[in-house]
Amino acid sequence: MKIIAYLTAILGCLFRLACYVFLRVIPFTLAKYLLPPLYALHLLGLLLCTRKVNARAPNKEKSEHETSAKLESPTHLKTLFSRLYSILLCLPSPFHPLNWANLAVNTLLLAAAAEFAITPFFDKAQNVTFTRVGAIYANGAKIVVRYPSPSVEDSSVDVLWREVSNGTHWQQGPTANLSQHSDWVATVKVENLLPDTQYEYILVDSNRTTLPYPSHPIRFSTFPDSRLAGGGVFRFLVSSCVTPNFPYRGPLHRKAIPGFELLAQSLNLAPVSSSSQETQLGHARQSPVDFLLFLGDFIYADVPVYIGDKREAYRRLYRRNYQNIGFRSIYEHIPIFHTYDDHEVDVFHFSIWVVFNVHFIQIINNYMGEENDLKPPYPNAADAFRLYNANANYGSIDDGQFYYDFRRGDTAFFVMDTRRYRSGLQDPDFSTRSMLGEGQLTALLSWLSQVNHTAAFKFVVSSVPFTTLWLHDAQVDSWAGFPNERRLLLDAFHTVPNVIILSGDRHEFAAIAFNGDTPESHTVYEFSTSPLTPKSQDNVTRARMEVHGSEIREYIEVLPKEEVLKYLPIGNIKWSDIRVDTRNESQPLMYLNTFIDGRPSYNLTIKGSPLVKERPTAVEFSVTSTLRDMFCKFGLVPRQWL
Repeated sequence: MKIIAYLTAILGCLFRLACYVFLRVIPFTLAKYLLPPLYALHLLGLLLCTRKVNARAPNKEKSEHETSAKLESPTHLKTLFSRLYSILLCLPSPFHPLNWANLAVNTLLLAAAAEFAITPFFDKAQNVTFTRVGAIYANGAKIVVRYPSPSVEDSSVDVLWREVSNGTHWQQGPTANLSQHSDWVATVKVENLLPDTQYEYILVDSNRTTLPYPSHPIRFSTFPDSRLAGGGVFRFLVSSCVTPNFPYRGPLHRKAIPGFELLAQSLNLAPVSSSSQETQLGHARQSPVDFLLFLGDFIYADVPVYIGDKREAYRRLYRRNYQNIGFRSIYEHIPIFHTYDDHEVDVFHFSIWVVFNVHFIQIINNYMGEENDLKPPYPNAADAFRLYNANANYGSIDDGQFYYDFRRGDTAFFVMDTRRYRSGLQDPDFSTRSMLGEGQLTALLSWLSQVNHTAAFKFVVSSVPFTTLWLHDAQVDSWAGFPNERRLLLDAFHTVPNVIILSGDRHEFAAIAFNGDTPESHTVYEFSTSPLTPKSQDNVTRARMEVHGSEIREYIEVLPKEEVLKYLPIGNIKWSDIRVDTRNESQPLMYLNTFIDGRPSYNLTIKGSPLVKERPTAVEFSVTSTLRDMFCKFGLVPRQWL
């Protein structure tokens, strides 16, 4: 009897723990296989224990008499604590109401988990209407429109725009051609605008009748012309990874995305359709942020459960996010530039991988494209990402690619695609693996050469962390699993001043400083949302010379290769607020403020090296000879350089 009772309690506690993790910590897909059996086994244990108790009790009246006597005795307080203890630890009890209470608690938890898991199947969000601004140029901007018309197969919406300051008449803009085939989504570009100027736009039908949405104009500001001399100040946000109603808050919040809602609240933003007095007067709120960089996992195709690899299944997940009020408050005020990561594509799968000759079996979701665009479920996943997010990004230097670069004044950005071309795990020799592929690697290093003397700060954006300090599957999934390619890039980064890596994926924040092998090496910084070990295991030893009168002294410095400046693992909602100030060419500045659950948690100021405005002498080459030598060193010589 005791063995069954204890086993029942263990099963009940495991069930509640799994529910808590699934609903509040990690919505792991294995929950659909784990929770029902645990619930059923705990229920079976309760029934067995209850049957044995009933067999031992001669009659109900005696049991009730004993219960009444206990409650009237001086030890009734101890009895109450004992019963509470039974409920907390799922212990079977001879007092039947306690068993019913345990069953009720577990049933409610199972119902909550089921509601969270099946909501994506029923919440199709087919009628969501939205518009947002994507890529911003000095002379234009990309605009995304979704305006469904279920009664027809296709329709069109015109964009009218004007400059805000002088109140000019509306100018005819591009036409967004919408259809069922494209899920009523289209991306257009407004052109012939002035640099560093604020504009606004509305949507009209073919008769130039203003459409009911948006109820007030959407505003945006063009970027300054990067060809003109002089620095400036701007501010942008960095974040990643969102799932509706997670952490779980109940069925009334099934459309909520707490991270976006908290971010909108902190920026004092609301949808343009808000009924506030300010909006009614037609004065749209001016966002204090220039743009948002979203670093991947915008949708979770595989959690809490995988709803299928059909094209409509992926599109539905994007629509669910765009219907969220918090996100609407963001994208109606702030331009957003996207990349993607594994959860936009793949499902959980069993994987066998090898690290240092040790075999591991793990259930992971680390999508590896292997340069195969036909590999399921990539075609349908890429279709949805392209429609809703990628088409509004900047164009790639190579047609049809998701990696791209852009400039905001004298600051340059390169956004990588870390999934489409990454090697598989078949080869146990990780030194031969590539994350970027030859074409993207060439584009990145060519960009680095071009911006070396023309951009004060160079931001390299990766959906996965660049540091190697992660454990478990990150040793394969992050840049740690691509040692040769990573070392090539890091050597190149150390030769260029003011390189900063922005990464996501791991749901925690860390600031890393990469120190080079020589005093002339430029420090490279990474700001990532990922867990890691508290310090680097490898050091670099650098010698530097200083002249003191007629004496030359040598100093030896021992620094960690990857120095952890800050590690913040706690918190469900994280974003970084970055401000760049390049007005002083001799010392450009970058200010980082990281927020966790809406509260400032870490700040850092980086004093950059001065920008030396000179170009390489061998201008006929697409990259510098230094980068060419690095490629040769690692046996990587792109064909176009031969």
